[in-house]
Amino acid sequence: MDRKDFITKSILASAIGAIAPHLLIAANVKQAESTYDKLIKKVGFNHLPNKEYKTMNTVIHKAETRGNANHGWLNSNHTFSFANYHNPERMNFGVLRVLNDDRVQAGMGFGTHPHDNMEIISIPLEGDLEHKDSIGNVAVIKEGDVQVLSAGTGITHSEYNKNKDKEVKFLQIWVFPKEKNVSPRYDQISIRDIEKENKFYQVLSPSKEDQGVWINQDAWFNLGKFSKGSRDQYKIQKPGNGVYVFVLEGDVEINGEQLSLRDGMGIWDAESINLMANSDARVLLMDVPMNL
Repeated sequence: MDRKDFITKSILASAIGAIAPHLLIAANVKQAESTYDKLIKKVGFNHLPNKEYKTMNTVIHKAETRGNANHGWLNSNHTFSFANYHNPERMNFGVLRVLNDDRVQAGMGFGTHPHDNMEIISIPLEGDLEHKDSIGNVAVIKEGDVQVLSAGTGITHSEYNKNKDKEVKFLQIWVFPKEKNVSPRYDQISIRDIEKENKFYQVLSPSKEDQGVWINQDAWFNLGKFSKGSRDQYKIQKPGNGVYVFVLEGDVEINGEQLSLRDGMGIWDAESINLMANSDARVLLMDVPMNL
């Protein structure tokens, strides 16, 4: 597949869900019809300076180089191209397609909208997020939870801030599935009981028998909360996978590279990564296949 075809297919794969500018509405709005066809025609270009730092097997995305969409009630930062932020050098990291850092104002949210053939992971960082979907799930997730929506053959859902007096902050992550057109599935867990200090701990894997939630992809997510001066090593789970590091809090050193709040770093063609915390810090690791 040449570069042009790859970029086109990546945009098509994500466009069906990238409807935030059209569905950023209060939770009581009626279900919106799919805007897929319209979005295909209206994919915009909002290039930022391409301030990536690349070596042979790493790429660093500094926090300030992310795309931003501020709709008032939603302020979203995009590590990878999403909606009207398009940078052809930042389409994905392997099967990791979307990493959005979202803040939703009190009582507001995403109206009902469709997804298919995408693994969607939500990790609340602060506040409460209410979820409703077309397969009968109504749930609230909060800090210390992880949620998975395996869209498969197709699902509609809504998400909105449960609270009327404070904002909700969460990560929304999209991963291309290993198999298409599976049955839609929802899951969420609390990770409070498995949290560890100064060590990475698994919160997502490909197996429903393993620790954490599971998805339809050979991917493993780990979180880690570290005190200043602590160190840890993470071993990549599968040959051919890479790891995308996202700093949630503090300052860390990854394989000798300095990263700060909301910086990201992708590493591939490696067997492990090494972390040192330069301050109290919290880090998310996403271990994903590099080939689509």
